Amino acid sequence: WNEIIELFRAGMPLRKHRCRFKSYERCFKASEAVDCLHELLGSNQNFGPEVTRNQTVKLLKKFLKNHVIEDIKGRWGKEDFQDDGHLYRFPPSSPLKPYPKKRSYGKEVIKFPDWNEPKAGASQEHIPVKSVTMNSEMWYKRHSIAIGEVPACKLVFRRELTQTNIEEIWKSMTLSHLQKVLGLDSLDEVLDTKLVNSKHIFQNVYNVNKQGIVTLEDKSKELPHWILSAMKCLANWPSFSDLKQPTYSGFERDVFTTIVDYFGQMKEPLLTFHFFDIFVSVLGLLQNHSKAIEALQISCLLLPPENRKRLQLLVRMMARISFNKDLPPLSESVKTRTLMVQAFSRCILCSKDEMDLDELLAAKLVSFLMDNYQEILSVPSSLKSSIEEHVIHLQRVQIKYAGADTDTTFLPPSFCHQISTDEFEHQRATGSQEPLAALLEEIAMNKEISVKDKKKKLKQFQKSYPEVYKVRFPTPETEAVLFPEKTKQKPPLLTWALKKPFQPFHRTRSFRM
Repeated sequence: WNEIIELFRAGMPLRKHRCRFKSYERCFKASEAVDCLHELLGSNQNFGPEVTRNQTVKLLKKFLKNHVIEDIKGRWGKEDFQDDGHLYRFPPSSPLKPYPKKRSYGKEVIKFPDWNEPKAGASQEHIPVKSVTMNSEMWYKRHSIAIGEVPACKLVFRRELTQTNIEEIWKSMTLSHLQKVLGLDSLDEVLDTKLVNSKHIFQNVYNVNKQGIVTLEDKSKELPHWILSAMKCLANWPSFSDLKQPTYSGFERDVFTTIVDYFGQMKEPLLTFHFFDIFVSVLGLLQNHSKAIEALQISCLLLPPENRKRLQLLVRMMARISFNKDLPPLSESVKTRTLMVQAFSRCILCSKDEMDLDELLAAKLVSFLMDNYQEILSVPSSLKSSIEEHVIHLQRVQIKYAGADTDTTFLPPSFCHQISTDEFEHQRATGSQEPLAALLEEIAMNKEISVKDKKKKLKQFQKSYPEVYKVRFPTPETEAVLFPEKTKQKPPLLTWALKKPFQPFHRTRSFRM
């Protein structure tokens, strides 16, 4: 929207015109505006030569309604623009619309499901903790100087993930990856994530046939047999030996009209009203072919399975018809490819409420879908493998506190379940007090380390486990017992001087000049 307005304002010639014996400066005729904008849209990479003059007039009507232009008397707000000689001008105020800013991704992470969170009131006293005796040297090596940085992870043992758990993982990681590809700080700008059904994503990935087409569990949602036969007829023309239709003159056009009428009567487009904004946002990535493919791959996984299957069959038919030189022309005036876009773009993508550039945006997206349908409507292998590996990892991983097992390898913190500070302090104080108390006693009684090192280690232990430390050393006096002060002998000369009685000062001859 903003790009076309800027190009139109910059490229539209303005000059003096006369109307009813009066001159008007810096204005233009309606027909001149149609000529200029039609040329701009045809040469723009986001629209292309497929834009018709009639579509250009519709867009200028939107411009007049939204005060991008006004007539010479300053009137606007209605879609009464016609391709004639009426005079129009640009308003002094800016007609550009604000749009969400795209910054670097990663500032907001899609929250993973909390299936490992214990229910309210649940006790973890039954969880066994392996007591391991560690000497002071092993403990010191496992803790840095900043010993307070103890991993805030609770004990998570191997468990079975339910089907619901796995589906929620698919939803979380799919949306997170989509946000990354689109380069958005948050998907809230273009998508209500509550409307995304995790079961749909899972079914679109795994319930497919050898050709990658979705297989539906509910057979009542399949396309009618006669529509499938009609689509196969045109998609495989003239090789449809298994279908015994008559071949009278104009037969293929009648079949095409039947298909167009069926998809045209749908109450909602195949990409659904809910996902309109997410698919429109992908149009900004079309210059980066690989990113646009990836974004559309992920976005199409969000669709209901019946919509995804219909989209797969329809776009495949459209692409085959467009490149089939043996198929007779389906229209006398319009090329076959343009006809495919015009006939089916609205049943694939449109908004619930009429929006500016709605028709042109749908035509652009459908054209890209036709050219790349085999990649776009397949399951992205990299996303699938990463999610499957993550699921396997969750089923086998075991996270423990440092010191709970000497051969434990800590996993990346991204897979830890975050807990509150109070909960962590409680777990740290009560989870393994006996091994920690034994370790503290060993440090305190170790006579092989220097006093300086012993004080250093005790101080580090006190910072990390103050409750355990306080049990062993409840008062400063109990701690001071470990470090008895050595009595220092005073120099003999000083002792002698202090024992002498005080004597007054006497002036002597040595002070005289």
